Amino acid sequence: MGEKKVLCIGLVCLDIINVVEKYPEEDTDSRCLSQRWQRGGNASNSCTVLSLLGAPCAFMGSLAPGPVADFIVGDFLRRGVDTSGVVWQQEGETPSACCMVCPAAGSRTVVLSDTNLPDVSADDFSRVDLKQYKWIHWEGRNAEEQIKMIQQVEEFNQTTPDANRITMSVEIEKTRDSLYQLFQYGDVVFVSKDVAKSFGFNSATSALKGLYSRVRKGTVLICAWAEEGADALGPDGKVIHSDAFPPEALVDTLGAGDTFNASVIYTLSNGGSLQEALTFGCQIAGRKCGVHGYDGIVPTRA
Repeated sequence: MGEKKVLCIGLVCLDIINVVEKYPEEDTDSRCLSQRWQRGGNASNSCTVLSLLGAPCAFMGSLAPGPVADFIVGDFLRRGVDTSGVVWQQEGETPSACCMVCPAAGSRTVVLSDTNLPDVSADDFSRVDLKQYKWIHWEGRNAEEQIKMIQQVEEFNQTTPDANRITMSVEIEKTRDSLYQLFQYGDVVFVSKDVAKSFGFNSATSALKGLYSRVRKGTVLICAWAEEGADALGPDGKVIHSDAFPPEALVDTLGAGDTFNASVIYTLSNGGSLQEALTFGCQIAGRKCGVHGYDGIVPTRA
């Protein structure tokens, strides 16, 4: 079968990215510095990064047939990402996003059209051959169905030797009450700065200590805090920290969080320590912020 893969489940969309000198005022005409089409979506972006890092990986998410989906699948194939888990929906449209990237302000503003395409279901997931994977990551979306998927993996793990067990991670990025039930699932839980702040926390450390009671015993909880780096808290009760690694010039922060998540998963899935994973995640996310897109984020080896 070859090396086992990392599977990322969640959104893929078309990103139409405009790089601007300054964020435009309402009801004005202006020229952008550059424009590109790019495959986007949290889980999709993480697959791109995993592939660039050299990890065999696969994507599972929904697409609707058409020219946008053709572009997306072609780009997955260009990156060497397995798309056999894509669910082709008979209703709805493939999501797209208009993204405004302003290097001078260090901002990225996203307007997403993602309203009528069904997400993958637990029934779709039941047809996945779990023996192919060593790690499965869920981008928090339709939480009730995703919990049923996680429970399928838990059942698989109970009848599988420890060496073949699948490690599971979930990302809680959006401030949606329905997603917070995902805190109770997964071996690794990524919680975003936005979610942490919505709970009233003003630092990664305070967020981890305050939210750790929501995760189950043995879970690692991770929170990245932009230019302040990232923290992690495991079952030993010790907070681990990594500083950020900002680029010489801030160019494009779109997908930096997805890059961090993928780099942490890459390190942990290859036997690295939590400190190594956190530091590597911050390093690669920093490199990503210094380039447009994702090419060039992997350090060249001598």
